[in-house]
Amino acid sequence: MTLLKKLTSCTALAAGAVAVFAAGPAQAQTQWTMTTTWPSSIELIEIDRKWVETVEAIAGDELSIRFHEGGSLVPTFEVFDAVGQGDIQASGDWPGYWAGRHPAFSPLASHVSLFNALDSVLWIQEWGGFDVYNEVYGQHNMVYLPYGVTNNESGFRTNVPLETLEDLQGMRLRVSGREQGQVLEQLGGTQVLLAGQEIYQALERGVIDGAEFSVPGVDIEAGFHEVTDYWTVPGWHQSQSVFGVMINEDAWNDLGEELQEKLKIAAERTLLWSLAWSERRSNEGTKEFQEAGVEINQWTDEVLEEMQGIANEVIVRSSCEDPLTAQVYHSQVSYLDDYALWRGMSKPYNLGRNPDLPDLAAIEDCL
Repeated sequence: MTLLKKLTSCTALAAGAVAVFAAGPAQAQTQWTMTTTWPSSIELIEIDRKWVETVEAIAGDELSIRFHEGGSLVPTFEVFDAVGQGDIQASGDWPGYWAGRHPAFSPLASHVSLFNALDSVLWIQEWGGFDVYNEVYGQHNMVYLPYGVTNNESGFRTNVPLETLEDLQGMRLRVSGREQGQVLEQLGGTQVLLAGQEIYQALERGVIDGAEFSVPGVDIEAGFHEVTDYWTVPGWHQSQSVFGVMINEDAWNDLGEELQEKLKIAAERTLLWSLAWSERRSNEGTKEFQEAGVEINQWTDEVLEEMQGIANEVIVRSSCEDPLTAQVYHSQVSYLDDYALWRGMSKPYNLGRNPDLPDLAAIEDCL
């Protein structure tokens, strides 16, 4: 072998060795355990499954998520602590379930007559909402990725017709949400807190006089047409809902920035999908309720206007009871106030409505 060939061969071997050393051993796949607040019998679990499926599609070689339906791994209302303490890495949720821990979780979940679903998407992605979620969840050793949204919920399902707000007096209604309960109590009703899977039997046995739960596609799967005769729309009590994944902060920090970004992208994709999916299912569910013979009543514009005023008062009062809650509401109402300019000019092609707003200055005073 000539000297030139020897030098060439040695150079090639050295280069190969450097390349192997630089590459190092193959990166081990990270394993996560995840659950949710929803059992498989409640259709909202599909939003969680969609996110897991999307993560696997774009990061499956880096992260494997073992997903368990709600209640099968951790009791539904214990998933918050399980994630915060690191017993599991992640769990899907609806933020309103944690309002008893801190009232700021309530407006992160839904509103009385304020946002619609698209408002949530716009606020989260372009008006600072993502950071607000993570400021609140971050106080509990968690990172939060909002990845699901539904538009206004069905409304109340009862066995007596509801036509005026006075008809709510004395009614024992399953209503979820802190402000929602305060509004109902102001109207003379009583809030009953029940998990979604407990509502059917409570209606069937007459333990409650009526209930709300979710959008029509979810409600029809829950069988509420079998135990109620009347349905009153629209669902002013919950004009939208947001869902997402709680991730243990230490588990999140163990991921590289590139993998973290992939999880965020999966959440954004799932967020958009959930809006289209839930609206299609709402339309299908409504047809099924009609076919089942459920009588559908519509709140009048006058009732909705009165409801808006009551809701605004409750929002301001809730803000003044807690600075962090005031911070959340201030961000949300400021978005509505800012976006009102273009949305108002866009009629009749605008995206949603410009509602009468809570007193923004009063909320600022509570910060």
